Amino acid sequence: MKLSRQFTVFGSAIFCVVIFSLYLMLDRGHLDYPRSPRREGSFPQGQLSMLQEKIDHLERLLAENNEIISNIRDSVINLSESVEDGPKSSQGNFSHGAGSRLTSSQLFFKVDPNDCLFASQKGSHHPDVQMMDVYSLIPFDNPDGGVWKQGFDIKYEADEWDTEPLQVFVVPHSHNDPGWVKTFNDYFRDKTQYIFNNMVLKLKEESSRKFMWSEISYLSKWWDIIDVPKKEAVKSLLQNGQLEIVTGGWVMPDEATAHYFALIDQLIEGHQWLEKNLGVKPRSGWSIDPFGHSPTMAYLLNRAGFSHMLIQRVHYAVKKHFAFHKTLEFFWRQNWDLGSVTDIFCHMMPFYSYDIPHTCGPDPKICCQFDFKRLPGGRYGCPWGVPPEAISSDNVQSRARMLLDQYRKKSKLFRTKVLLAPLGDDFRYSEYTEWDLQFRNYEQLFNYMNSHPQFKVKIQFGTLSDYFDALDKAAATERTKDPSIFPVLSGDFFTYADRDDHYWSGYFTSRPFYKRMDRIMESHLRTAEILYYIALKQAQKYKINKFLSSTYYTSLTEARRNLGLFQHHDAITGTAKDWVVVDYGTRLFQSLIALEKIIGDSAFLLLLKDKNMYKSYSSDTVLEMDSQQKSQDSLPSKKIIELSTSEPRYLVVYNPLEQERKSVVSVYVNSPTVQVLSYSGQPIEAQVSAVWNDAHTISQTAYKISFLAHTPPLGLKVYKILQSKSTNSHLADYVIYNADVKENGIFNLKNMANAMDSISLENFFIALWFDGYGLMKRMRTKDDGKDHEIRVQFFWYGTTNKRDKSGAYLFLPDGKAQPYVSLHPPLVRVTYGMIYSELTCYFDHVAHTVRLYNVQGIEGQSVEVSNIVDIRDVHNREIVMRISSKINNQNRFYTDLNGYQIQPRRTMDKLPLQANVYPMTTMAYIQDADYRLTLLSAQSLGVSSMSSGQIEVFMDRRLMQDDNRGLGQGVHDNKITANLFRILLEKRSVVNMEEEKIPVSYPSLLSHITSSFLNHPVFPMVVKEKFSSPTFELLSEFRLLVSSLPCDVHLVHLRTIQSKVGSGYSDEAALILHRKGFDCRFVTRGTGLVCPTTQGKVLVQKLFNKFTVESLIPSSLSLMYSPPEAQNISEINLNPMEISTFRIRLR
Repeated sequence: MKLSRQFTVFGSAIFCVVIFSLYLMLDRGHLDYPRSPRREGSFPQGQLSMLQEKIDHLERLLAENNEIISNIRDSVINLSESVEDGPKSSQGNFSHGAGSRLTSSQLFFKVDPNDCLFASQKGSHHPDVQMMDVYSLIPFDNPDGGVWKQGFDIKYEADEWDTEPLQVFVVPHSHNDPGWVKTFNDYFRDKTQYIFNNMVLKLKEESSRKFMWSEISYLSKWWDIIDVPKKEAVKSLLQNGQLEIVTGGWVMPDEATAHYFALIDQLIEGHQWLEKNLGVKPRSGWSIDPFGHSPTMAYLLNRAGFSHMLIQRVHYAVKKHFAFHKTLEFFWRQNWDLGSVTDIFCHMMPFYSYDIPHTCGPDPKICCQFDFKRLPGGRYGCPWGVPPEAISSDNVQSRARMLLDQYRKKSKLFRTKVLLAPLGDDFRYSEYTEWDLQFRNYEQLFNYMNSHPQFKVKIQFGTLSDYFDALDKAAATERTKDPSIFPVLSGDFFTYADRDDHYWSGYFTSRPFYKRMDRIMESHLRTAEILYYIALKQAQKYKINKFLSSTYYTSLTEARRNLGLFQHHDAITGTAKDWVVVDYGTRLFQSLIALEKIIGDSAFLLLLKDKNMYKSYSSDTVLEMDSQQKSQDSLPSKKIIELSTSEPRYLVVYNPLEQERKSVVSVYVNSPTVQVLSYSGQPIEAQVSAVWNDAHTISQTAYKISFLAHTPPLGLKVYKILQSKSTNSHLADYVIYNADVKENGIFNLKNMANAMDSISLENFFIALWFDGYGLMKRMRTKDDGKDHEIRVQFFWYGTTNKRDKSGAYLFLPDGKAQPYVSLHPPLVRVTYGMIYSELTCYFDHVAHTVRLYNVQGIEGQSVEVSNIVDIRDVHNREIVMRISSKINNQNRFYTDLNGYQIQPRRTMDKLPLQANVYPMTTMAYIQDADYRLTLLSAQSLGVSSMSSGQIEVFMDRRLMQDDNRGLGQGVHDNKITANLFRILLEKRSVVNMEEEKIPVSYPSLLSHITSSFLNHPVFPMVVKEKFSSPTFELLSEFRLLVSSLPCDVHLVHLRTIQSKVGSGYSDEAALILHRKGFDCRFVTRGTGLVCPTTQGKVLVQKLFNKFTVESLIPSSLSLMYSPPEAQNISEINLNPMEISTFRIRLR
């Protein structure tokens, strides 16, 4: 009865509003037009423009109408909730943080039950090799293997190749780091340009010579300075197969700390450059130097159209195990793949390094003798004490036998008689002489071997694809005898160790300031790309040449390349020299400034009612960000918006998510008497908080205003802020513990000697209790009324006193973490407010803030944690935040890989502590049958679960020595670093703990969306003060999408595609969508996000607002290929976990 009464009330209200609004529209549409400030004379098209004017007018009225209906809907649902709840008191009172005025619609996700099937399927296709099982099998005992120190003795019979000769491909290559101990430009100047120049000359001398290249960042830089004959020579070498481009990304990216958005973007940038300048499509992946390997990269290459790939840096014990079982070549399949659609063939190099001593065979002492750059008299020798000999007729027989012995031994580790022998190292072939030494000596060896049939070998120079083509051919023959010649593998290759207990888990955290900056840059680039493409379409429609001829596309391209460069495996990893880090940081910083300009100008054009007004303002920035970063190594700070009583300041909020969103927006203003209004003038509740200059001092010139912004999906919304005595704003209250803080201003502030009683915060969903040091100790989940012991504490790790110590790459601790001890209780400041409440405690090395949003939506259901870390005064210490709980996770925990998928982990006693640290890009969680505890992160860091119920995250590390991996320095350029997290506790339902042992897991939908909120915050922009009484008129909002995309669909990118000629843009964009896999087995609660799931279906014509989709054609991930049956489609169908790219054209 109650329910039907509510629906009647709701239906009647909506009906009344619609009828009244239609009446208003017709009435005002007829009467208001002559009062519009614009005149027909200002338009050349007369009647047409009047019609356009009326349409715009109606659109604005409809938008206002939508806002009214939305408010009524919320009110009715709130009313119905209060009817259901009866006369119960509101949850908590105002002074303790649960502001009852902020209730909004408590809606449940409409999850299609069929969308829950994917995560519950176990999969029928078990891989032959599952990496979690491999770790259980390997003893990790590291015995001495003889000449192959980390392996075993390899034997063979002389007649093994009698029926089929050994086929050897010697593959010359040069590994060029785009920045490491020198900057990108310095390496190019000193080394790389000479490698290219010599390549053109030396390959032309002999058609059997081969070479391959990977990093397009360098190739592009060289291409810009060379003449046409050289360019033609390169094209000719590519055409006749002497030169191969492998992978073809902007860089060879790190695979642990990079986010999949940036991995895809740098791949597209490289492939687009190749398509335009060289007309080539890479076929094979080549990843020899990243410090561990992720299946995400395998998936991306597969979806880009690659069929083969190669990896090198894998734990030495795993290499030995794979070599012993001849599983070094395998089909790499995603954990979540229920079939075989993600399979990509992968070759794992078997030995210690990719250099020449470790690539011809198991004995580096012998292989080094065939690196002819190390001939006596040169700058380099062989560390094993036996130098190479130049090949002559006198020694060719003995040298050929010696080398062939190594090739044969190496081939015994594989399943076919086709062998890969890379010939290269870092920045090799930069000198003219090296080309001659390597090629001429090897040519003599080849000629000798090939001309003596008794050697049973066919040997030649080749490229990576030459090898894979020959392998495919051999495997096809072999398959007639053994259909499953190569095993299927699932899992990842972290954490890497190259020798002893030297685990490379330090770089997961090194230089965390820039890891955070990287994520901010990604969010800015994605927003700039989306707004720019849509603004470009509007500019084309209205013929706004000022926008069309701007340098924005050039700036976007530069930003893509600067972000791409930073994905390099010595950049985002934090493993470069100090001045190289500054170079990367400066590039990111300059691009951030350029992107903010593009975002502001594109948003301004989209919001302008009269688009033709744009050209009057385009020389100046009208919309600017509300915060700014002053240098490449400083934290962003808020600008203060100057208010007046006469004219409002306009605040534009952009929602970068593809779903409708309610988010708290905070800006700084110069007055505490402030009113926040919607564009149509409706007052909005706001919280006024103090701005603290430091722990003890309140600013007398700035105040923080926070309010709940309701923004459309991928949309812009305009608000007004006014200095006003009549205000809907509420002052925050303060309680200070362990200090005496003076407040002469307007805030109610209480000083307490110490926190003898527990400090608490609460909102609609959660209550938190803190100890006297201001650290969380308990959480209550209000939906089930249960209390949970969840503690947050800080700890230190030191470094070992052995010879090898922690550095940029390695984590070599001196034992278990030691508690962070504060000699005196820190100042603890508690803020109680209507929009949010928070607690901040100030320790010597970290300012730790825990915040609860008083919002009945996504932001209210998790705990926001931000740490400002400053360890610049410590030596050989690493600081971690540990979250402890009673969750019985049985040594199992889960970390994400690249923000794309979840990888289950096990903490193993047989491994040293540092081996149990793994990379976390966006989240980590632990769980038992009842609860899942998730730590969501806004930056990549190292994470572990050292004991049951714990999640430990590394926040910064300061190390005073080199760790002997070539960098030649420690990590002591630490910055004041901001780390941002969310803690989410979810109740699980119907869980069989035996199922937990399967090697796949998924976040909940709530967790996915919370992560999106964290990594894609709203963008508040302010109309500059000099335009505060503008002569232009803005729309109240601009919706890019007709409605929210399904909850499990993420718009990864909308990237304007380059033109085929010149340096400009084309008419097309790459639309990249990702359908996320999610686990439904959680007790759902009101999430405040209105979006269903639709089994991956998206109707094309209902996608973009105000635009017609002229064409939408499926493409490979990086735009290299269109499927054979590719055609214009009207419905997008996405499978769970899949990332799909489309070429889209809007008008």
